[in-house]
Amino acid sequence: MAKVPRNFKLLEELEKGEKGIGDGTCSYGLSNGEDIFMSDWNGTIIGPPGTIHENRIYSLKLYCDDNYPNNPPIVHFISRINLPCVNQHSGKVESSRLSCLSQWKSSNSLEDILVDLRREMANAVNKKLPQPPEGSTF
Repeated sequence: MAKVPRNFKLLEELEKGEKGIGDGTCSYGLSNGEDIFMSDWNGTIIGPPGTIHENRIYSLKLYCDDNYPNNPPIVHFISRINLPCVNQHSGKVESSRLSCLSQWKSSNSLEDILVDLRREMANAVNKKLPQPPEGSTF
C-alpha cells in the first residue's frame, strides 16, 4: 500500500470535516485556519440519545504530530466527561483504552476517533455512568 503524505491526508480530512460528517453528531476542523502544518484540531461530539450524555455537547482538542497518520493524534476532552478511556485529571484520551487508537492504522481518521468515542458513550457499561456537571471543563 502506498504511503500517503501527511499533508495530503490532513487536507483530505479538512475537506471532509468542512463538509460535515454523516448525521452531524460529530464534527471537526482546524483550530486555526492559518496553521499551515495542520497540527491543531477541534472536535465536537453530540451525546447519543438514550444515554446520560443525551443533549450534551462535548468539545475536544486533537493534535496531529509530524508522524501523523502513521501515529495516532493526541486527543483531549475540553468538556469534562466520565469515561474509562479518559484520564479524569487531564482529559486525555488514553490510547490504550480506545480501540481505534490502540489498533491505529494510517488509514484511520479524525472522524473515526470521534465516532469511536461517541460509540463508547453509548456502550451499555458507560451510558449511565455519573457525569460531571454540564459545562464543566478539564
